[in-house]
Amino acid sequence: MTFNKKINVGEYTIGEPEKKIIMDVLDSGRISEYKYVAEFEKKFAEIIGVKYCTLVNSGTSALIAGLTALLYDERFPKIKKGAKVITTPLTYVATSNAVKLVGLEPVFVDVHLETFDMIAEQVESLLEKNNPDDFCMILPVHLMGYPVNMEKINRIAKKYDLVTFEDTAQAHGTKYQGKNTGTFSLLADYSFYIAHNIQVGEMGAVITDDNRINQLIKKIKANGRMCDCGICTRSKGFCPKSDLERDPRFLHDMLGYNFKTMEFQAALGLLQLDKFDEIIKNRQDNVEYLNKSLKKFESDFILPKFSKDYSYLAYPIIIQKTSKIKREYFRKKLSELGVESRPLFGSIPTQQPAYKDYYNSYIGKLPNADYLGDNAFYIGCHQYLKTADLEYIVKVFEKIMAETA
Repeated sequence: MTFNKKINVGEYTIGEPEKKIIMDVLDSGRISEYKYVAEFEKKFAEIIGVKYCTLVNSGTSALIAGLTALLYDERFPKIKKGAKVITTPLTYVATSNAVKLVGLEPVFVDVHLETFDMIAEQVESLLEKNNPDDFCMILPVHLMGYPVNMEKINRIAKKYDLVTFEDTAQAHGTKYQGKNTGTFSLLADYSFYIAHNIQVGEMGAVITDDNRINQLIKKIKANGRMCDCGICTRSKGFCPKSDLERDPRFLHDMLGYNFKTMEFQAALGLLQLDKFDEIIKNRQDNVEYLNKSLKKFESDFILPKFSKDYSYLAYPIIIQKTSKIKREYFRKKLSELGVESRPLFGSIPTQQPAYKDYYNSYIGKLPNADYLGDNAFYIGCHQYLKTADLEYIVKVFEKIMAETA
């Protein structure tokens, strides 16, 4: 067999519908957020099953905006500068960065080895051994599309009067107890980064059923301005807040950011929302195919847990503790044969240089996260893969494993 394919972790195919809708945006003369942004917000809220969705320019911005809204919301006095947020050490660093950047303090508990979700029992143990009044929030992450046990997390949060905020950046459409992840907390964030399940390049969203939170998000994303209409009506000749002494677009009653998005991303996203279920099923089918084909290598690899309730961001692989395979060697061989891979992030307090001040407090205390950060990686399972691509991935694995036997 000739090994000359290139299989990327993520793809995005530009077809005639994508070209047409981008031209529609350009022809409209309104490239900053307008009708397509509003339409995406409405449709995504309906798909996920919440009242409100507000778009921002990235998943990181969604995290920061959501946390900032909670800091501003007078209903949650425990959420204040310096308060502690219990979260996962194993995820993209944006989650912890957002906590730090708004002035809160991340506190980490270990994760389950095979599904990457924070261990609820460790959350409760942490609260039992410390002053629970020092903590304000639990921020679970549904990593790679695996759902966190939100029933246990919410029970603990209720017991200790904590807010839950789901990071659902990688789990668009994942079901837990029959409902979409992101709907089990006061609010949740999503990311529509180019490699994610629903992808537009760069864009994020905050979803909630709480009107107060939603209004705060709308203000925070626009520098804290008092103007908070879903779609500006000035182009139609009127403003519902025109009786104010000053233009509400330039009147600010809180500090905020410029997290507004563009029509282009929302327009492309709408095309993907039309295929929401199809995209998720294609990714599931690809995971199922790879699992069956690579099962013969389970003495060396832990393959993804399969469920038709999961919306897979990628195809994560964990090297067994008894295996002689070395991750960097294996990833190098994959790359040489055209299969792109990426390490499964890293344990934030022990393996991320930006968090070196946390190292001494956590070394040896997060064994699963540390192991995964050193020994897990992922390849693509995206909806653009064809049967021939999946067969090629399997042949590449067979070749590498034969050479390392």
